[in-house]
Amino acid sequence: MRPHTPSTAKPARKAKPARKAGRRHPLATVALLAIGLGLTGGAYAAFTTTTASADEPQVAAASQSSVDEGKKLFQANCATCHGLDAQGTSVAPSLIGVGAAAVDFQVGTGRMPMQMQGPQAQEKPVQFTDDQVKALADYVASLAPGPSIPEQKYLDGKGDAAHGAELFRINCAMCHNVAGAGGALTEGKYAPPLTGVSAEHIYEAMVTGPQNMPVFNDLNITPQGKADIITYLKYIQNNPSPGGFELGNLGPVAEGLFLWIFGLGAIVALTVWITAKSN
Repeated sequence: MRPHTPSTAKPARKAKPARKAGRRHPLATVALLAIGLGLTGGAYAAFTTTTASADEPQVAAASQSSVDEGKKLFQANCATCHGLDAQGTSVAPSLIGVGAAAVDFQVGTGRMPMQMQGPQAQEKPVQFTDDQVKALADYVASLAPGPSIPEQKYLDGKGDAAHGAELFRINCAMCHNVAGAGGALTEGKYAPPLTGVSAEHIYEAMVTGPQNMPVFNDLNITPQGKADIITYLKYIQNNPSPGGFELGNLGPVAEGLFLWIFGLGAIVALTVWITAKSN
């Protein structure tokens, strides 16, 4: 008899059970989530872009001739300080990205070109015609995107004056005074009075932040909010105080101090005079 030898053959593996009919692949859930997130993000981006474009002022594209004319004016009048390509120098900042609104405000109020170096540019007679100011603004706007000149619908003074007064007290009155009479700042700087300033320049100042003023973009104060502030400023300019003499609109602290010093002083003086007469 032959001796028994153990078999070296491996047992056959059990066949995997077939996947149940109708069961989804494990990656299907991940794929569905990715598709859902992509569609949601695309819809949100399209909605926000549409909303932003509806809220932002829209200005017609500048003609190439206006841009070319503005470049010539810039190189002749501004490049000495700001550089030939408006990239800025050691004495003046870069103008790339400041937009047409900044140029229209600075040049349109006579602050630029500066008459002399100082703590801040002072308002003076405008050195250019309206067409030249527009050409300079078009040229600087062509260098890079920036705040544009506002639409007329935000400048007509037909907003909500009460809401504008609230926004002005919260954001502007600490420098410009609650009545827009202006005020002193540090190191020889000052916040100018807002009486007699055009609505266009007030709006442009809010979106560009000239001198020491902060920038109030559309996330800080909406375009309609800016229009309401302009409405408030025009209202107080056209409607004098019904309380009589305004003391220069110096504000409640200064006006209260005036009453304490001169009012009580007059009472004390009158009392001394009456006492002296009676003796």
